[in-house]
Amino acid sequence: MRTSLSWLLLFALPLSAHAEGMAEKATEITSDSPTPAKTVTPKKKEKKKPAQDDNEEQPHQLEEVVVESEPLERTIGSLARPVSVLKDAELRQQMAPTIGATLTQEPGINSQSFGPGVGQPVIRGLAGPRVRIMENGIGNNDVSNISPDHANSIEPSQAERIEILRGPSTLLYGSGAIGGVVNVIDNRVPEKKAEKPIGGALNQIYNSALDETSSSLKLEGGESDVAYHLDGFYRNSGNEIIGGQAIDEPAARMYDPALAEAPYLQNTNGYVPNTNARAKGGTAGISWVGDPGYAGVAVNYLENNYGIPPIGIPGEPDIRINLWQTKYDFRGGIDNPFEYAEKLKVKFGYTDYKHVEMEGTETGTTWKSDSYESRIELTHKPIGPFKGQWGFQSVNGTTSATGEEATIPQTGIANYGLFAVETLETDPLIYDFGFRIEPQSVTPDAASAYAARSFLPVSGSLSGLWKVDPSNNLSLAFTESQRGPQAQELYVNGAHHATRAFEIGNPNLNMESSYNLELGYTFKEEWMNAQFNLFNNWVNDYIYSQYTGELYGHEEGVHGPEEAGGDHDHGGELPILQIEQANAVFKGFEANLMFPIMENSYGLVDLTLFGDYTRGTLSAGNGNVPRMPPLRFGTQIDYAKDKWSTYFRVTRGQAQEYAGENETETSGWVLMNVGVQYEAKSFADSKLLFYLKGNNLLDQDIRNSTSYLKNFAPEPGRGVQLGFQISY
Repeated sequence: MRTSLSWLLLFALPLSAHAEGMAEKATEITSDSPTPAKTVTPKKKEKKKPAQDDNEEQPHQLEEVVVESEPLERTIGSLARPVSVLKDAELRQQMAPTIGATLTQEPGINSQSFGPGVGQPVIRGLAGPRVRIMENGIGNNDVSNISPDHANSIEPSQAERIEILRGPSTLLYGSGAIGGVVNVIDNRVPEKKAEKPIGGALNQIYNSALDETSSSLKLEGGESDVAYHLDGFYRNSGNEIIGGQAIDEPAARMYDPALAEAPYLQNTNGYVPNTNARAKGGTAGISWVGDPGYAGVAVNYLENNYGIPPIGIPGEPDIRINLWQTKYDFRGGIDNPFEYAEKLKVKFGYTDYKHVEMEGTETGTTWKSDSYESRIELTHKPIGPFKGQWGFQSVNGTTSATGEEATIPQTGIANYGLFAVETLETDPLIYDFGFRIEPQSVTPDAASAYAARSFLPVSGSLSGLWKVDPSNNLSLAFTESQRGPQAQELYVNGAHHATRAFEIGNPNLNMESSYNLELGYTFKEEWMNAQFNLFNNWVNDYIYSQYTGELYGHEEGVHGPEEAGGDHDHGGELPILQIEQANAVFKGFEANLMFPIMENSYGLVDLTLFGDYTRGTLSAGNGNVPRMPPLRFGTQIDYAKDKWSTYFRVTRGQAQEYAGENETETSGWVLMNVGVQYEAKSFADSKLLFYLKGNNLLDQDIRNSTSYLKNFAPEPGRGVQLGFQISY
């Protein structure tokens, strides 16, 4: 009944306003829609520099941004659901070592940190396998969505742009992307002819809060029909600097029953131990680009070594993770391959991934993953009033964990997806339809005690955008998505010291089914730009991990090694982290208001007000969804004149009082950031850019409510980030 009502509401709103428009022939989507530029956030726009010769005011010039992850590569103003695009100065402003930390200022997005070396995006309270992370339209295919201590293999410093999608277009990339899709675009396989024989950029950054030095280099160019891409980076950081103690001892003892009886905890003040990290990597790609299309290959290599913050048990060895990944990409495209086809693209990626979890000098667990992903995308020419894309995708691979702490058996994974997304435009209405069917199989090793599981997720979506007038847009979107459980959720069973938990899966899990209804409104006038989104997401059989409040090893009298020290060692008593399943409801909003305060010969001043909120509850009296983000709101003031620009941003995070069962609440916080940027005088064809940022200037003790380690590792304290970029 709920689903039927949602579909009726979706059609009723725009049709009642313009029923006769359905008979009109759809026209090619243009960029004249009233929407904030660059992202869902109205503050993000290209400003025309103020006049220097007179006092005549110049109007704001809003840049229409094309979303490359969309099948028709449309502008944001033509989309009926929130889409964020982060690039250029804004990407530099928010750049961080992890993809989650880089995106945390975007509306509705948080980071599930596990110390500074790990940061997974959380979109509207959903994380892990519900947020698909991709590089250039192909999954990164590491094991970051299996466990919260596993870092993502995406390197933000090499990104040219980052796009975040929700709604019908997510079905292009996977049924399980209930939260959304994050697509990092780095041009490693060039798809266009080079503008010059050689070009590129050099970036150098120092961050005092992490004692971090980061260098990245990119070279691109080509001649005739050949284009190439080369990049590399190196990052070295020390222990994370904070403004107080690393461990919130009262909360930690309440959260972990094993710590409640410990005589003392080994705590530090001013820094989080064992959080130093090193990472390096590089990419080489080459393409043939001609009039009919392109074809190219690329190879990427990554190494990452990072530490896991300790929980304070005396004598417990430090845990570090050594990660290696090699990825091979091939892609090609043909324009107008046959009569009814406008574009045909083929993508293929192979990922060889491995990481080793070290406990002091001993090897704990070795994780390996070999995966193959292929995609065929066909964008067809208009069929009557419809334009769209059809395609096929397959993901096949094997994941294994070996060693004394191997928590899952070697498991084969096979997904095959058929998808279609169509667009119908009848001015002032735009409709999007999406459909995907994706058979999935999870097959554990024959020697294990578990049975193979098969699932058949079927997903569909529909959205409508109503251009009420040049200033107002109204949209309504409904998405139904299904997701089969992963191997970790089904088969995990064992002690995992990196997460300091005894993890227990459920081999009898059902598929998740999500029903998301979203209402959006945008307003654009010279005196204000605004964006509001309201959403309600009903999830049947929601899969989540929750602490039971019990200890593995407590009844059996397991107390860990004697060398751990203390009168009564609790190192062997691990909290039980159980995979559960229950119906859940997620609801919330995202809002942005941008006011151009001044634009004249003295410069440009913009004022932005923003806020977002997600509330997650479990049915049948099971309480709250664990690890949910808090209500956030704040303001940002931007000023620009000539080659100078600066911003001042204050964000208030409310206390998270709706913690999950056996979770601790987190206090509210105020995050104050400031930044300044100067573009030096260009020489030849090159540009030199300097930027300086001050982060967490109030040195707040920020405990991240979405993190498993919120009681042991706060977010970075007061710090300064200094960098420069030379581009040619």
